[in-house]
Amino acid sequence: MRFEERLNNGARELLLDDVRHRISQTWSEIDHPRPTEPELTAETKSVLSTQLPEQGWGDRITLETASKILDQSLAQSRPRFLAYIGSSGLEIGAVADFLAASYDFNLAIDSKAASLLEQQTARWLGQFVGYRNAEGLFTSGGTVSNLTALAAARQQVDPDARKLGNSKKLTVYCSVESHYSNTRAVELLGLGSNSMRDIGVDDRRRMRADLLRAQIQEDIAAGFTPMAIIATAGTTLTGAVDPLNKIADIADEFGIWLHVDGAYGAPAAGTATGAPLFEGIDRAHSVTIDAHKWMFVPKACSVLLVKDLSVLQSTFGHDEAYMPHDTQAANPVDLTLEYSRPLRALKLWMALAAFGAEGFRDALEGNLDLAQYCYSNASKRSNFRVLENPPQLSVVPIQLQHADPTKTSQLNQLLTEAVVQDGRFFLSEAQIDGETWLRPCFTNFRTTREDVDDLFLVLEEVAKGINL
Repeated sequence: MRFEERLNNGARELLLDDVRHRISQTWSEIDHPRPTEPELTAETKSVLSTQLPEQGWGDRITLETASKILDQSLAQSRPRFLAYIGSSGLEIGAVADFLAASYDFNLAIDSKAASLLEQQTARWLGQFVGYRNAEGLFTSGGTVSNLTALAAARQQVDPDARKLGNSKKLTVYCSVESHYSNTRAVELLGLGSNSMRDIGVDDRRRMRADLLRAQIQEDIAAGFTPMAIIATAGTTLTGAVDPLNKIADIADEFGIWLHVDGAYGAPAAGTATGAPLFEGIDRAHSVTIDAHKWMFVPKACSVLLVKDLSVLQSTFGHDEAYMPHDTQAANPVDLTLEYSRPLRALKLWMALAAFGAEGFRDALEGNLDLAQYCYSNASKRSNFRVLENPPQLSVVPIQLQHADPTKTSQLNQLLTEAVVQDGRFFLSEAQIDGETWLRPCFTNFRTTREDVDDLFLVLEEVAKGINL
């Protein structure tokens, strides 16, 4: 099939008709849990082992084949996907992706209205979480957003590093339960993972401010230069939110860049229930939020919010001969690590415009309620164990007990594997203080209390088949 044939005999309109039908069917199915995960068929395996076709299959046959492949894949947007930190695939976000890809914008340059839309979306998100006067840009994920923030932090304390390499002994501070993307970032920046200072946590698994201050003082006395403090607003492990105001006090005291890694949890700052946990977020120099996590839109849609975009220009700017530099405004490509950058903001802009802040708050509150309901449900069962404190956000570690306590961790590891194999739910495990826990996480607006009730029924049913 040649490219010009796509216009023959209404082929494009027929393709769109097929797409509409298949997307409508997909959306309808994703609203409900599957009784089990579909089998990866021999036919699909065969298709995915073929060589590059010399003659194309045609767009409609290709669409049908792709639909079968995707239906036999693991979709995080289903209501009983409770592993990791899943996505919801909000429908209007998928429409936005289709529109943005059809126009195929590149925000490496000023794209007029599309660039203004990205700026407005960053401001809207800042307003939602209480990060006032926000500016920002959209990246592929929390890893790139965190890397971008830490590169800006380094630029402030070691401005010659871009030309000469790292010339100071820099240190970065985070809790022992911060996300590994931050360690990866300091490795990529050439600081080495030994520059990370893992700060202990309290009984609610939040960074201890007293230990943070003591470590900073010790490092300064030893000739190190503190580069950044990373406060986590919703740890992946347990959903803990570090004490942002106390940490901001220390950052101000020592003149250190404060980055809030709110990739997962920061949206809860926009709710009445969660807002008190996030007091002090407005004092940060930068904030990461993955909208494809708890703002419900499809991947990839991460946002780095800052108070002043000029800090990014000093970090990434170059005088490229092949890029326009004829205005006072910063060239978009000089604000980010990425050159080819699609209009990721459109999916969040359309979602916020369509549902408003109220719609998002309602969905977030629903997930927070499910977490408390799950915790309460497990607490009432003699065969389950929970953490000492109720969940701060929507991660709820629970542990099925074995009659022999020394076998409890192994039981929960085997149970996780067995539940995934069963297919009615998808769970992941967590290692907490050397023990294995089940870790349901509620970040999908489709999940209900009925799903939580059924989760415990399935766990107990599946556990009966484990001989340990």
